[in-house]
Amino acid sequence: MKKQILFIIIMFLIIDLNAQTAEVKLYNPEADAKTDLQNLVAKANAEGKHVLVQIGGNWCSWCVKFNKKVTENDTLKSVLTEKYITYHLNYSKENWNEDILANLGYPQRFGFPVFVVLDGKGNRLHTQNSVYLEEDKSYSTKEVLEFFNSWSPTAIDPKSYPSKDRSKLN
Repeated sequence: MKKQILFIIIMFLIIDLNAQTAEVKLYNPEADAKTDLQNLVAKANAEGKHVLVQIGGNWCSWCVKFNKKVTENDTLKSVLTEKYITYHLNYSKENWNEDILANLGYPQRFGFPVFVVLDGKGNRLHTQNSVYLEEDKSYSTKEVLEFFNSWSPTAIDPKSYPSKDRSKLN
């Protein structure tokens, strides 16, 4: 009898966890991702930002965890909205977005979610394997913040690194 009760409790927990994941719809399989990205790149260029493409699917619990982390942590949310325009690129049986992923250098090879940073002209600057951002069963605030800051428009702007008189180094 105890085993049956334990089994029922476990089943309810699994169903509840799946229901919570299923409720979050970050990705739209019907989206015209090519047009969406073109529009977001133009917007990012006008606003002096980069585009952060989060690739995954509504089936991906780690994709949901990442979104939750960056939208509920004030520091991450602030940096993300200040420096990036975010796009959730769908990868699922409904729409694999193969042409876009080919143009982005096949980032799906790293698993999901995977992140691609585009500049304001649509050039791919960086592909980030999300495993390096993980901590325990979530994401590290420190590592995510470092990722956001390291690939921000300011970080790769040559004006951020004024030239020095190198003759004094000898």
